[in-house]
Amino acid sequence: MRVLKLWRQRQRRWQSDDPVELRAELERKERELQEARRALRQLEHKLADREAEIEALRKISEATGSAFASEAMLQSIAEIAMRITETEICHIFLFDETREELVLRAATGDDARFINEIRLKPGEGITGWVAKERRPVAVARAAYKDPRFKLYPALNEQQYESMLAVPLVVNNEVIGVISVRTRKPKEYQQDQIRLLSGIASHLAGALNQLSRIEQLERTATQVATLSEISRTLTGNLYLEEVLQLLVHITAQTLGYKIVTVMLLDEEKGELVLKATQAESEEYRKKPPLRVGESIAGRAVAENRVIVVPDVRAHPNYRFPDIAAREGLHSMVSVPLRVREQVIGVLNCYTDRPHLFTDEELRTLEAVASQAALAIDHAKLMVRSAILQEMHHRVKNNLQQIASLMRLQMHYSRYKTVEEVIQDSLSRILAIAQVHELLSREDLDMVSLRKIASSILHNTKQALVPPGKQIHSRVEGEDVLLPLQQATAVALILNELIQNAIEHGFKDRTEGEISVRVEFTNGHVLLEVANDGEPLPPDFDAARSNTLGVKIIDNLVRGTLRGRFEISSADSRTVARVVFPRP
Repeated sequence: MRVLKLWRQRQRRWQSDDPVELRAELERKERELQEARRALRQLEHKLADREAEIEALRKISEATGSAFASEAMLQSIAEIAMRITETEICHIFLFDETREELVLRAATGDDARFINEIRLKPGEGITGWVAKERRPVAVARAAYKDPRFKLYPALNEQQYESMLAVPLVVNNEVIGVISVRTRKPKEYQQDQIRLLSGIASHLAGALNQLSRIEQLERTATQVATLSEISRTLTGNLYLEEVLQLLVHITAQTLGYKIVTVMLLDEEKGELVLKATQAESEEYRKKPPLRVGESIAGRAVAENRVIVVPDVRAHPNYRFPDIAAREGLHSMVSVPLRVREQVIGVLNCYTDRPHLFTDEELRTLEAVASQAALAIDHAKLMVRSAILQEMHHRVKNNLQQIASLMRLQMHYSRYKTVEEVIQDSLSRILAIAQVHELLSREDLDMVSLRKIASSILHNTKQALVPPGKQIHSRVEGEDVLLPLQQATAVALILNELIQNAIEHGFKDRTEGEISVRVEFTNGHVLLEVANDGEPLPPDFDAARSNTLGVKIIDNLVRGTLRGRFEISSADSRTVARVVFPRP
């Protein structure tokens, strides 16, 4: 009834013939219509904004979903953000944890050339303020006059009036800032701030997802590295092979610029560089470190992992000049431990600032543990091989001495037991000198010149009585001989030099003995000469029945597979031995 009553009253007003009332009613209706149109336009604008926001977020989702390379993804989002906010430039800064700085990682227009070059500390500039305070900033005009603003002349920022910047937040942690600007003043509405914040949220989520994917990839790589190192190092390898494999596998799979292994010399208290995959000769020849010196020395002394963000700037690093020339930056030193005892250190270097994560450090500690066990195993293998080699050498030498003594038994020219023992001792000492040289060289090859010098010196001391002056010299090139040949040559030299002293200088007070060495076409020429008494005119080495010549002939033909001759001419007696070197 009430509705019907109102309708009748309205009908009576429309049926009124009063022009004033009609005009007033029309004006009122016009105002209502304008209000309705204005409300409709606002709704249309809001709808358009929502559609733009939805479209923007759709494009952002496409960009973050398809671009797994973060650089490409960032650049795409910067372009999208600039277009949908109707601004003229966009910057995306991301936080670098290693330096605790915001780094420009994406930019539109000409500013793209400054990517990875512009850096800000949290709180520095408007961008740094947004990162530190974790809330958006909107400046409508003269942003370059804002007290928080920091000028970078290369960016030509005075041309931009407005600025809108919002933080990128993941798990309540700021990981970056996205900002847009215009050349003309611009009042940023809440819808626009919300739109850029939505973009920032999607971008932060995508970066977090990429970070997780990269972490999973690193974890997979680290597991594969551990497996490869474990499989490789548990083989029957010698120490040098173990160390070289370790540095190469670690550097290749974990992406380090240089990896080195230093082993502890307990007697000297020094760490000695034993293996590295670095190609620089300067780096390979780095001198030893004392325990406690530099970073690696401290890691061993304190028995703990030490991380250095920048070795070139660290006051305790001993070789900053080499690090600079090699392009090294961050470093980690991991002790090598066997049964709670430190035996060395594993050093890993990067060619750029690097944050060694806890997971990465745990992986390196596992690698170091595997390596230490492999090194210990390799050392045991070396000791076992040395013992076997010593057994073999001692056995061979005893057999050789026994053969010489059997040969000596067939000769009766000796008048006393002392003479027999003296000759046997001289031959045993000749063999001993070869082994002494071998142990000094720490090789399986012995220098022929050093053998000759040693035999000359020791034989002169033993046989030349006071009052005689026997000069000696060794000439020619040096030749390295394997143990069996070196032992035979030492015995031959001992016989030749002993015979020269005993027979050539028996009735002389002064003379000279020389040894000359040549190596031609794979054959060694050993020549022993003296200026003492010459050989008898009818002397023939092939028919000689003396013990010394018999020993020499047996050794030359049997062990050396060579030939021997001796003759006197021009006041000199010269013995020549020629044999092939394997």
